[in-house]
Amino acid sequence: MGRTLAQKQDIVGELQQSLSDAQLTLVIDYTGLSVSQISDLRNRLRETGGTCTVTKNTLMRKAVEGDENWQPMEKFLSGSSAFIFVKDDLGAAIKAYQAFQKDSKKTELRGGVMEGRALSLDEIKAITELPTKEELIARIAGAINSIPTKVAVGVNAVPTQVAVGIKEVPASLVRAIKAVSEKEDSQAA
Repeated sequence: MGRTLAQKQDIVGELQQSLSDAQLTLVIDYTGLSVSQISDLRNRLRETGGTCTVTKNTLMRKAVEGDENWQPMEKFLSGSSAFIFVKDDLGAAIKAYQAFQKDSKKTELRGGVMEGRALSLDEIKAITELPTKEELIARIAGAINSIPTKVAVGVNAVPTQVAVGIKEVPASLVRAIKAVSEKEDSQAA
């Protein structure tokens, strides 16, 4: 028994909501996966803030219709499609999918869409090489923490340099007077 028009409209609404929450959507061919394997993929993605939805391509076409941000996805809609919606940690979600793909050897990544642009497989792989949000925060915190240390070292160095300079003035003066005195003595003799 097929779905009613109202059920299909509800599914399209849910897909549109998932798309509006996502920063990146991946399209995979899930042919040959069992229900337990799809559940495994969903569990792996859940840990990264991602979700996986299996739906008909026609319903996804309806969901992206008129939405310039997600319309490039239409070129990936063929065959058996599952959609991975990634909200926050893009690299971790892609890595979770790649680990699943390596384990199952049954799925194929067709492509992805982000910020109104279709992404190739190489571009998706490049996202995994970006630092995570936590790594970026740690780098920024390290840079911010190093500023007061550098300022303190600089401030401490100023009095030391001034003291060395002040100490050097009398010694230089004594050497200069001695040199002049020796020069006068040698001229007088």
